[in-house]
Amino acid sequence: MFFPKSRKISRVFVLVSSIIIIGLFLYNVSIFFDQIKEEERNKMEVWGEAYKEIINSDYESSLSNLVIPVMSNNTSTPMIVHGVNDDSYSARNISENKVDTKEKIKALAEKFETQYQPLVLKDEQGNISSIVYYGYSNLLTRLQYFPIIIILIVILFLGIIYYFYITSKQSEQSLLWAGMAKETAHQIGTPLSSLVGWKEILKSENVNPTYLEEIDKDIARLQVITERFSKIGSMPNLEVTDIVAATKQSFEYLKNRSSRLIHFSIKIPNEVIYVSLNEQLYSWTIENLVKNSIDALKGKGDIEIELTSTEKDVSIFISDNGKGIPKSLYNKVFTPGFTTKQRGWGLGLSLARRIIVTYHGGKIKVLKSELNKGTTFLIKLNRA
Repeated sequence: MFFPKSRKISRVFVLVSSIIIIGLFLYNVSIFFDQIKEEERNKMEVWGEAYKEIINSDYESSLSNLVIPVMSNNTSTPMIVHGVNDDSYSARNISENKVDTKEKIKALAEKFETQYQPLVLKDEQGNISSIVYYGYSNLLTRLQYFPIIIILIVILFLGIIYYFYITSKQSEQSLLWAGMAKETAHQIGTPLSSLVGWKEILKSENVNPTYLEEIDKDIARLQVITERFSKIGSMPNLEVTDIVAATKQSFEYLKNRSSRLIHFSIKIPNEVIYVSLNEQLYSWTIENLVKNSIDALKGKGDIEIELTSTEKDVSIFISDNGKGIPKSLYNKVFTPGFTTKQRGWGLGLSLARRIIVTYHGGKIKVLKSELNKGTTFLIKLNRA
């Protein structure tokens, strides 16, 4: 219990630390943004005073030596000057295509008004002569979106880390399952060889032939299981096989060994359809899916296997009228170790996915399911 708990604490610590760091970063960016905004406000107030001095001056020679530099040095702040008396508009530091009509310049002035409080300039008599609208400079505009960009970069970075973590974990799980499969095949092989020897001894003892036939069936079954597990540990050989015959054979085997309260039906075309297949692993997949359906039926119900084909691929549908699967679990049911049963390892469907997707380059998924109405699994394989 110690390791899972410590792992959980570590995850919470990393999450909280990340939130705090991002929060501090955004807080400092916000302060920096406000400071630049205040500086631009002060700069525009100075510009406004200079502008007022120009419009109120009768002679250019009477202007202060500081007025002209102040007016000319502000090349970053976009502004619109509205002359109240003649209802005229002029723009500075703005692209011409944005203010080429009066409607555009008015709309831009309204936008600037939401960013800064306009400067109101009065003449010597105290009457409003001009209103200066100004907005964010390019620097402020970029800075405004900078936190969003940083957050997206952080999310992308965390996503990459998570992807590599999941990928490495899945790779580790695959190696673990492959190792377990090989070891299981090895462990079964030893007593299996012994059983074959004991069978030969029983033959010499004149044992009832019927008993020997049943022993032969069990030995053959164990040999199939051993070969299945040995193939899981490495890439199996695929051979061009009639999938119609392979599906029918798996169906008959499962039907004869299941409860009579389970009603089996099969719909397959009356033609040969070739697929690059490892027949033993394919039959194991069908077996796992059918057993999953039998568990969902709780001992009584209907199971149907249907095979259809197109010019490019073959689809195998395995349906039951059992308890169904919630939509939120459609993908999770294929995760190694995931199970909704009180007794079970959660390996059947994960092995089925490995066989179909990894070894055969096909697809397997929960096609549809309704609670207390049933489930349909779909296997899709390319034609040879």
